[in-house]
Parts: sequence; C-alpha cells; structure tokens
Amino acid sequence: MRSIAKFCGQCSCGCPELFVDETAPAERQVVIVDDFGQRVEMSLDQLGSIVEAAKSGTLDDLALAR
Repeated sequence: MRSIAKFCGQCSCGCPELFVDETAPAERQVVIVDDFGQRVEMSLDQLGSIVEAAKSGTLDDLALAR
C-alpha cells in the first residue's frame, strides 16, 4: 500500500491515514486506516465522491462543528 496522506487533528491519539493499494480489487483500492487500526476500503470513484462533497462545501458544517 502506498501512503497518500495523514489526517492529524488536535489530539495526541494518532492520525488516520489514507492509502492506495493498487494490487487490491478496484472496489477496495482506497484504504483509510484510523488511529485505532480499523480500516475502511472503497473504490477510487467513492473517494472521488467524498472529495467532491468536500470541495462543494457539503461537509463544511461537519468539519467545523468542534
């Protein structure tokens, strides 16, 4: 798996990380591992949907609700 990004917040509990696994089936090539070791696997299209939602502002209220 190739690391793409780490998402570090304002805690000291570790950082979720985004990976791409080019050897996995297409529907499972994107892997997000949280700071507790749990995994979410999705396709590049599904990740694209999340990116589009973030760019359009759809996720702004969630991200700013701290």
